[in-house]
Amino acid sequence: MNKRVLFVLTNHVEMGATGDFTGYHLAEASRPYNILKAQGVTIDFASPQGGKPIPDAFDLDDPDNKKFWEDSEVQGKLSATLTPETAEASQYDGIYFPGGHGTMWDFRHHLALQELTRDIYEQGGFVAAVCHGPAALVDVKLSQGNYLVAGKHINAFTDEEERQAGLEDVVPFLLESALRERGAIFESSAPGECHVVLDGRIITGQNPASAKSVAKKMLSLMEQMEYRDAEVSHSQR
Repeated sequence: MNKRVLFVLTNHVEMGATGDFTGYHLAEASRPYNILKAQGVTIDFASPQGGKPIPDAFDLDDPDNKKFWEDSEVQGKLSATLTPETAEASQYDGIYFPGGHGTMWDFRHHLALQELTRDIYEQGGFVAAVCHGPAALVDVKLSQGNYLVAGKHINAFTDEEERQAGLEDVVPFLLESALRERGAIFESSAPGECHVVLDGRIITGQNPASAKSVAKKMLSLMEQMEYRDAEVSHSQR
């Protein structure tokens, strides 16, 4: 599959004022990466500040994580991630936001990241995110001025899951509530269960258990895009 997707990872590593560590959730990056790469998709990495993001939930007993972490191509790209300012929207068929609590601090208000997301979406690409990754979508506005998530069926780490984690007073905002405030039609399952929502070209998943299903939805959309592109090319002959 001749497609290219940009994974955006958080740079933030401090869990508020608790002194605890956070970062990007390794399995939420590794599982989709392995699934997409196996189908020939090219994947680049970006982060709000560039440089090398730091993973959280670092478990190399997980075979997906081990395969990802020991991939020399991955390590080369992770060592110097793109920034939203240097990534070119025209080069990508989609953008994907893995979670990790760090995203709650550096995704939402990053203007260049909002613009990159908008540009990829408006050129016909897809937007995907899982767990806390949809923090990147909360404030994205389309060119007409409406919020990307307004009127869309959206999923993310729920307020109840945040409360069960004991972090509702640590994170800067509750993600489900923020998405609802932007007009999202929020869907969810019980805490910890896999739940993925597809609305047009927006794919969102609830938690780490949803990461593989999000990747499969990305592949399905890219297959549709290839078919569409082939139809357009044929009609222009």
